[in-house]
Amino acid sequence: MHRTLSLLIAPPVLLVLATAAHAQTVGPSDSAGPIQITGNVPNNVCTLGALSDGDNLFDVGVLIDTGTGLLRPDLAAPPKVLTGTQCSSRSQLTIAATAMTAQAFVTTPPTGFSRGVDYTATASGWTPIDARYSTGTAANAAASQVRETAGSADITISLSGFATAGGPALRPVADDTYQGAVVVTLAAAS
Repeated sequence: MHRTLSLLIAPPVLLVLATAAHAQTVGPSDSAGPIQITGNVPNNVCTLGALSDGDNLFDVGVLIDTGTGLLRPDLAAPPKVLTGTQCSSRSQLTIAATAMTAQAFVTTPPTGFSRGVDYTATASGWTPIDARYSTGTAANAAASQVRETAGSADITISLSGFATAGGPALRPVADDTYQGAVVVTLAAAS
């Protein structure tokens, strides 16, 4: 048994001695280089992340106070978060939105009623100043904002400031579906 153990240990020792002897007898070496390596990162790669909850729907629920028929003053929806957003250069974040409108009631509403609900959509977390778009406003200068550096961050999209289109004294017409949309765009900026 002792002899078998010696045989198992002996070959590696002999191999090490043979390798060392071979290394000493090798002649001069030759090398090439340095060999340059090139690559690039395009300055126009911007990617919006994925919605953290995987759901692309803001559900505001019942729009009116059923006692008065007027728009509820406490309308809200949980914000949406675009996780994993990145851009390899200076970038511009833009938000746009369309008012929520009655989908089945498409004719002119009767006096005292409206078929639209305005709101403000906000995209925050990417630029120093939040991008904001109000559907009831003709000019939305704050809808596009610039980030001066490359980076990665989450973008939070939220809704606020719900108001009946045409004024607070109007009541939204009865309709099973009021629908609007928010679009967020991220692009490299020169």
